[in-house]
Amino acid sequence: MPLLPEIARTVTGIAARAQRTGRAPSLALAVVQDRSLLHFTGAGETPPPDPKTQYRIGSITKTLTATLILQLRDEGALSLDDLLYRHLPGTPLGAVTLRQLLGHVSGLRREPDGPWWERTAGQSVDELLSGLTADKIAGPPWRDYHYSNLAYGLLGAVVHRVTGEPWATRVTKRVLEPLGMKRTTYLPVEPYARGYVVHALDGRLHEEPRPDAGAMAAAGQLWSTATDLAKWVGFLADPAPAVLARATLDEMCTPIAMQDETWTAGHGLGPELNRVGERIYVGHGGSMPGYAAQILVHRPSRVGVVAFANAYALRGTTIRTVALDALTAVLDATPEVVVPWQPAPPPQGEATELCGRWWWMGMEYEVAPAGADLVMAPVGSSARSPWRFTREAPDRWRGTAGTNAGELLHVLRTPDGTVDKLDIATFVFSRDPYQLA
Repeated sequence: MPLLPEIARTVTGIAARAQRTGRAPSLALAVVQDRSLLHFTGAGETPPPDPKTQYRIGSITKTLTATLILQLRDEGALSLDDLLYRHLPGTPLGAVTLRQLLGHVSGLRREPDGPWWERTAGQSVDELLSGLTADKIAGPPWRDYHYSNLAYGLLGAVVHRVTGEPWATRVTKRVLEPLGMKRTTYLPVEPYARGYVVHALDGRLHEEPRPDAGAMAAAGQLWSTATDLAKWVGFLADPAPAVLARATLDEMCTPIAMQDETWTAGHGLGPELNRVGERIYVGHGGSMPGYAAQILVHRPSRVGVVAFANAYALRGTTIRTVALDALTAVLDATPEVVVPWQPAPPPQGEATELCGRWWWMGMEYEVAPAGADLVMAPVGSSARSPWRFTREAPDRWRGTAGTNAGELLHVLRTPDGTVDKLDIATFVFSRDPYQLA
């Protein structure tokens, strides 16, 4: 469904102002939902923005690298808590874990040694590893959030060592091809936007080189289009099971570190997280010499944005601000979809005995059916998500959502087999409102 005309005009205005103020040769901005473009706009003539024109996406690449690592974890090839030396033996950085590398809490410094990797021809994996030194550790793991391109170069090397396939081959075969992202490539394929540094004094354009990042490719190599990244943004909201399980993507989108003291930006296992008011946006930014890019998605509504500019920096703003402003404007102006209430189907089997009102410490709770599962919540309170339980065995249910996720609900019965109490992680619920324990 296309955007309402007034919302489309707002988004177009955001793009036009950002291109003019930021002095970008071209700026592209797309609003997407469910893997499709709802609205595409842009400004500038170098080149004229088009949904199928490639821009370099920089560190957005990291979200695909993280997906490869989580795939390998789900397939049993590694653990996120493996120390790096298990997969890359002999490096002086082997005492950090894959989880720490994914979340930028490994304590590693930002860049590998040598010339600036983003602007020079890249090394091989063996050359990257042989050049590592112990002084690449900036601080102890978990102490601080410290963004590290080097960490993702090492994760790309892990993918290569564990699978026997180069990172580029693996990301194409296991992510890009299954999602139909045919215009997302390792090297640019025409039509693509040339990238520039815009001189601050006279506005002259300096075209930047487009080197192969080599072993650092997993940190920022890829090129893509608005049409293709719409598919990736859709994936981050609603994953394709053939690529990644929903539970795994949810895990990736759970914050493990905050980037600022106001808790408006955080980092999960690959994706970045941004809070605007009561909404959380999942995505990532990216930059390479001559390019800036940003993707964001509001997962509950599956609405997101893709933004590109072929300038290394925007004067007076950032590509992240452009994307945040556009997505927030769209969501603020979009009418809320109210889902009609429908009666729940009657409970079946053991659930029949458990549904109804329960009491704990003078507080009333209700158990209700939810398909084959049960949900439980305080009566008259909506402050927290309901607990959800899935039956594992007779009189044994496992928490799958809410604050009791992972905990066990045991059904306690009287000698004659009647359901008497519910024991949830030693908290005992009774049908008697006056029984406290």
